[in-house]
Formats: sequence, C-alpha cells, structure tokens
Amino acid sequence: MTAISEPPSDRPAAEEALDRSSYTQALTRLERLHLLAVEGTDEAATERQHARGKLTARERIDLLLDEGSFHEVEPLRRHRAHGFGLEDRRPHTDGVVTGWGTVHGRRVCVYAHDFQIFGGSLGEAHATKIHKVMDLAISTGVPIVALCDGAGARIQEGVTALAGYGGIFRRNSAASGVVPQISVILGPCAGGAAYSPALTDFVFMARGPAEMYLTGPEVIAAVTGEHVTRDRLGGADAHARSAGTATFVHDDERSCIEDVRHLLTLLPSNNREPPPTARATDPADRATPRLLEIVPSDPSIPYDMRAAIEEIVDDGDFLECHESWASNVICALARLSGRPVGIVGNQPRHLAGVLDRHASEKAARFVSFCDAFNIPLISLVDVPGFLPGVDQEHGGIIRHGAKLLSAYCNATVPRIQMILRKAFGGAYIVMDSRSIGADLAYAWPLNEIAVMGAEAACDVIFRHEIAGSPDPAATRAERVTHYRRELMDPYSAAERGLIDDVIDPCDTRRVLIEGLRLLATKHADLPDRKHNNPP
Repeated sequence: MTAISEPPSDRPAAEEALDRSSYTQALTRLERLHLLAVEGTDEAATERQHARGKLTARERIDLLLDEGSFHEVEPLRRHRAHGFGLEDRRPHTDGVVTGWGTVHGRRVCVYAHDFQIFGGSLGEAHATKIHKVMDLAISTGVPIVALCDGAGARIQEGVTALAGYGGIFRRNSAASGVVPQISVILGPCAGGAAYSPALTDFVFMARGPAEMYLTGPEVIAAVTGEHVTRDRLGGADAHARSAGTATFVHDDERSCIEDVRHLLTLLPSNNREPPPTARATDPADRATPRLLEIVPSDPSIPYDMRAAIEEIVDDGDFLECHESWASNVICALARLSGRPVGIVGNQPRHLAGVLDRHASEKAARFVSFCDAFNIPLISLVDVPGFLPGVDQEHGGIIRHGAKLLSAYCNATVPRIQMILRKAFGGAYIVMDSRSIGADLAYAWPLNEIAVMGAEAACDVIFRHEIAGSPDPAATRAERVTHYRRELMDPYSAAERGLIDDVIDPCDTRRVLIEGLRLLATKHADLPDRKHNNPP
C-alpha cells in the first residue's frame, strides 16, 4: 500500500516562517488586548471599589457562575463618542461585562456594570452590549441575571444613552414570561436605570452599597424641600419594607449572589420547560401531625403560617419572596416530593391574615409569575376577609383585590386550595376557590367557610329577634351556634361540591403531593386573544 504524502509547497520557506511570525505577533497582541480588557488600565480602581465595600464586576460574575464556565461577549467593544474628553478615554468593555455561563450546570446569561469604568454609566456601546446578551437569552431560552452597579445614563453621550435604556426596557418586556429575569442591586441604580429592575421578576439588594431611586436626595431637597439620606430614600430596607420593590435583601454581596444561585435551582430556564426536579429525600407520605400543634382550633388565635409551610414542604425548606413587605400574605417557592411549587398563604400573625391592597398586589404578581413558568400553585387559606377602612377603599382595595382575582382566574398551572382554618367573604373566593378554577380544594374538619363570621352574620340576620328577646345574650349565642352548625362547617361546602374532601390535617402533605401527581399532565387553554387587560 502506497503512503500518501502532502504535495511539496511552492512557497519559499522564508514566506512560511514570516507567516508563523505574523501569527505569533497577532496572537501576542490579542492576548495583550484581552488582558487589558480584563485588568483595565487603572490599577487603583479595584482598590477604590474594594474600599467602598464592593466587589468588582468580574468578582461578582465569578461568584454567580460555576467555576470556569464564563464566556464573555464583546470584551473588546469601545465607545465611538466624541466631545467632553470622551475621545481620549476609550477603555475596552465600555463599563459593562457581558456573557454567559452556568449555574449548577444550567446556562444563564449575565451582565455586570463595571463601576471602575465611567462609574458603570450607560452609553451607546455599553447599552448595545446589554441588548445583545438579552437578545441571546430570549432567543436561546435561558435566564438572565443583571448585576447592577452604575451611575445611570452617561451624560456626555446625551440622548443616545437614553435610547440605550429604552432598548433595555423593551427587551425586559419582551422577555417577561419567557425567561426568568433577575436583577441584583449591588451599588447605585438611579434615574431611568431603576425601571429595568422594576420590570424583572426578582430584585435582590445588598444592604449598604445598594441604592435605587428615580430622583436623588439633592433633587428632592431642591424641589420639595425634603431632606433625606440616600439609604432612607432608596436603600435595601426601604425597598424591602415600604416600596415593595426588593424581593430579597441580604447583608453582603456574597450571600446575596449565593441566594441568586439557589433561586435559579427552583426555576425553569424558560416558559417552555417544566421546573427542575430534585431527588426527594423527604417521604411523600410523611404525616404532618405538628400542624395540629401549629394551627390553633380557635380561629381568633394567631399563629405563624411559616411554621405550617415548613411542616408541609420537603425538608422544611422554602424561599420566601417579599418577606418584609405586605407580611399578611406569604409567597414562597418550595418543593413537594422534589418538584417546585409556589405557595400563597395568609399569615395570621400580621393583621390576622386579612387581604389588603398591598397583600393582594404582592400575591397577584407571584401567582402570575408561577403560572408563566409552569410552577404549580398551592393556596394555604386562613383568611377573615378583606381589610375594611376608608384608607383601603380610597387606596384602591377593589382594584388591587381584582388583580389577585384576575391572576388566579387566568392561571392554567395545577392549582390546589387547602383551607386550614377559616375562609370568609370575598377573600375566600379570591384565594383560589373552586368557583374561580382551583383544580382541587380541601378543608380541615374544624374549618369555617362562610360569607362572614357567625357573630357578625347573626347580628345582621337576627338583630330584631335578639333585640326583642328577654335574654339577648342567650338568644344571640344560640343563633350563633345554629348558624355555625348549619352554614359554616366544611361539610356544607363539601355537600355542594365546593370542597373535594375534608381531610385529617396529618394527611395534608400526602394529599397535596397526590393531587399534584394527578395534575402533572393537566392541560388548559385560555380564550383566543392577544392578552387580557388586568386591573
């Protein structure tokens, strides 16, 4: 067999040596440019960033992504602006690091403002890089994480910077309900920049360096005469407790980013995939006898719904959203038999668990998120009604309550209602009753389900009889007992098919898991329309 050899080269050896030398020089230059893009030209900038108590953009990305998984996009991009000295300052990356990598082996796209370059401010080139990585996330169906630490629009570039923000907002809206979007506020996020986090699904903030507001303290003082510190105006706790913008708050950047990694394990990569399952070590048929100790039989005694959730879910582990805002309702992500679920539960420890306008808004957005990303919904109900009062009515309780009603009515994911103690009035309907589309509904034996509490109902129905009785107190007590027996126990609802079964509280976990197993193949279609018009 004759060996095949390459034909002799017609090129002189000197030319080939020159080519090799050219490639060596080109690769050396490429390596130098990449090194310059990563390390920058200002060695003191990193020290200044650390002195502020902040990590650098690349350090944050390293914490977020699995080791060695980061693929950077456009590290050599530079701005093309002129004027105000910009033409003499053209650093690579233009103040934002963009790319993709993996978190626990699953791909995510990420961008991180680099405060060391132009204060992380956004110009045309900076914005274009963010647009590109957001487009990649949407087209490939992977979550996007924004690590925010920037001084807002780059003033020297004028309206092009504002147009850059417009492109980001448009992509935030396009990605909504398609891929999970997570914003992590680790420094200033002011002016128009604040709207992007508000459009995303989850907002993390780190206490101390994180600030988010539309107008800063100086502008507020000049316009209104009010004097306020940056932290009090737009710090992490202000957004967690008052504004409701921050979903999660942490004391430092490292724990904040670690929690982002944990959240991603509970979410699908996009709206076409089921949530990721995990190996369950907690038995599906585990009894829940502690619920009898946690939930008092007396409907007027408060308790912590978090303890009930902990008893029900896998290994007692759940991630609560907006813990410090609208605390009368709990919204949490957890697992049941290894599968992620969204839990909405009234919290009797705060305002007796009533629904008010903030609680309704909080729960509505959570329900909509879970529905968009195929996460089944469990509603743990113990609600005395909507909060009465002039402030609530004038503040839009009807409108905000309708948001929660609309979110549940439009949700096509598996939905199970579990009434733990009481469910009164319109709040019973709104908390995912069978009448608005819950797939399964269960109650405990001592539940009370009615238009209102027995005492209030009897004061309306039997007011004349009670007033004319020789012993009003005895008559009232008799009527209350009769009303409670005839109309309020769960068997009345079960007889009418509004409750699928009355169960032993010790079987709560098992019943929920069995219901979810049945509903895993549920398919539901909404009417043909462009989109609904929520309240």
